[in-house]
Amino acid sequence: MAQLVVRDIEDSVKNALRHRASRHGRSMEEEVREILRDAAKDEGGVLPPLGSRLAARFAKFALDRDIPEFRQGAKPADFDE
Repeated sequence: MAQLVVRDIEDSVKNALRHRASRHGRSMEEEVREILRDAAKDEGGVLPPLGSRLAARFAKFALDRDIPEFRQGAKPADFDE
């Protein structure tokens, strides 16, 4: 496997990574690997349509019926007043 060295990271970033890793129950090194994996997996790919991504995200909430669109009747501006 390859290695990557990142220098001159701000202390605040390092502290945030340490806290994030702790919340996820993993080492800071593994947390950074996971962040990089997530960032790299979306590169170069075509995203599915927004509706499909939303449906997938909320699938665990068992929304099995359509939600009607909310539309307000827009009226053109009247500048003659």
